[in-house]
Amino acid sequence: MATYRDLVARALREVGELTPAEVLAQIEDLTILDVREADEYEQGAIPGARLIPRGILERDIAGVIPDTKTRLVLYCASGSRSALAAAAVRTMGYEDATSLAGGFERWKQEGHAWGDPTGLTSEQRTRYARHVRLPEIGEAGQLELLDSKAVIIGAGGLGSPAAMYLAAAGVGTIGVVDDDVVDASNLQRQLLHNVDRVGMAKVNSARETLMAMNPDVKVEMHGERLKSHNAISILGGYDVIVDGGDNFPTRYLVNDAALHLRTAVVHGSIFRFEGQTSVLSPYEGPCYRCLHREPPPPELAPSCAEAGVLGVLPGIIGSIQAMEAIKILLGIGDTLTGRLLIYDALDQDFTTLSVARDPACPACRDPERPPVLVDYDDTCRPAGNTVRTS
Repeated sequence: MATYRDLVARALREVGELTPAEVLAQIEDLTILDVREADEYEQGAIPGARLIPRGILERDIAGVIPDTKTRLVLYCASGSRSALAAAAVRTMGYEDATSLAGGFERWKQEGHAWGDPTGLTSEQRTRYARHVRLPEIGEAGQLELLDSKAVIIGAGGLGSPAAMYLAAAGVGTIGVVDDDVVDASNLQRQLLHNVDRVGMAKVNSARETLMAMNPDVKVEMHGERLKSHNAISILGGYDVIVDGGDNFPTRYLVNDAALHLRTAVVHGSIFRFEGQTSVLSPYEGPCYRCLHREPPPPELAPSCAEAGVLGVLPGIIGSIQAMEAIKILLGIGDTLTGRLLIYDALDQDFTTLSVARDPACPACRDPERPPVLVDYDDTCRPAGNTVRTS
């Protein structure tokens, strides 16, 4: 029966080795894979190496390195595991995979550059382990999320699940815009809050919940109503806007401000047993005014307080909004730009409609002239302040 040493020797005959000096001489043409475990990686690594632990190498390598013609050098601590790993990936079709002679220990002994990885801490690696294992996210994507900023309009039914899932995902900065206080009637659907916080400002309640979920997250509280004079200053600086507003004046103002900022809006709305969501990407897809040039009459658009809403519904739509925001922040997948997703809870049915930009849209037809920001009354007619921005 072949011993472990025999297996390593056989693998080395198949894949060969490169010395540290040879790797450095060809570094521009090589992709270096660290196949050690995460705790070993945290103690130091070769600069630029990509971590895929040996135990998940065959599962994840295609997502991280899709081109099988890529020249690969794999290393472990001493060169044994990496020899076996290189042989394994060759059987998967990677034509040029070899092992670093002597592994990381020889690399250090010869005085070549190495250092502490600038990636996740050990605590973060544990917290986000399921993200890191996804090839579409990985450690680089998780670091990107931690460096991202999302702002949520409304700490209510839609804002609650969106904020909680973004915080759990490790979005580093979350802004919450809401000027209301927690009411007992909110608790049927607004999961950010609880009975002990009735009467508390919603932004304060939201911060307590999100910080308790994930101390990595910085929560910025904007305890004021979004108006034409503050929309740019509040929403500016964020990478994505999640609109969980419950009224048309706010939706139109968010849309217009986003056109100035050129920041994508993840729109969500709910009514009784139905919900809708879409991604409004400025000047790439339709804006909110392309979809709804004029608001419906107030009698045809009663609020949730007047018409009622199933408590689970905003959890579903808000979760979809969080998913779309994460896709935008990471640049992965196909977002709902140009599509309107409609959900019917009673029929348990999803319908997707294609929607296009309106070339005559008064808001987004001219990228060089975004709409003047105005405050709207309940019918979305200009009322009060008007703010012109460049």
